[in-house]
Amino acid sequence: MSVYTTEITSDQIPSDNPIHQRLLKAYYAAEPLVSGDLLELGCGEGRGVSLLLNKVDSYLGLDKIEGVIETLRGKFENARFESGVFPPIDLPDNSFDTVVSFQVIEHIQQDELFLSEIHRILKPGGKAILSTPNIKMTLSRNPWHIREYTADQLATLAGKYFSSVDMKGIAGNEKVMEYHERNRKSVQKIMKYDILDLQYRLPAALLRKPYEILNRRNRNKLKNQSDELVLSISHEDYFVREKSEQNLDLFVILSK
Repeated sequence: MSVYTTEITSDQIPSDNPIHQRLLKAYYAAEPLVSGDLLELGCGEGRGVSLLLNKVDSYLGLDKIEGVIETLRGKFENARFESGVFPPIDLPDNSFDTVVSFQVIEHIQQDELFLSEIHRILKPGGKAILSTPNIKMTLSRNPWHIREYTADQLATLAGKYFSSVDMKGIAGNEKVMEYHERNRKSVQKIMKYDILDLQYRLPAALLRKPYEILNRRNRNKLKNQSDELVLSISHEDYFVREKSEQNLDLFVILSK
């Protein structure tokens, strides 16, 4: 079963490659930080499971799509996968050494409950590692997202529950930023027709289908215009650095 959309992003669709590699970078960045019993909240189709699995004593992945969970169970025999909607998180207190959750919190209505639940299920001294889009670099409203954050907003929110908040970000080299700039200009051409600013005025549910159609069309156009650039980008073209408004994603390490 596949559930790929432009929001979920595929490693099989060439035009998705720059975004797939950007999302994959979070797993490479987390790889040296994870240990012990690991929980991934929002594992999706398992983009980074193979990177983390051999670094920990146990892995549990949670996601809401039962069909995807069944596929993952057949693919990774040494891991556990369960379907469920969170928060709350139906797991015991103090039960995991590490929690990772990449590109998830922006979809969560109750983001404070989400963070407090992560804190609850972490063992004392445990770590949570999260990524989410940096709203300062967002090109248009994403109707799949409840909200997006600045680095300071997310740090303040997480600081209500965690004793240590190490806010970093995922950025890109010149090749990545060339793609980002081409994408920005292309999106601006589309948005100039939104003279009534409907992307911010209409309910998200009404925007999701046109967003998907236009986003897919835009990614295909960027690939066709610069096939070599789109296909050449890898996770190595992204890097973790200190907090900056120019980071593409926020990448935060939280300690209990």
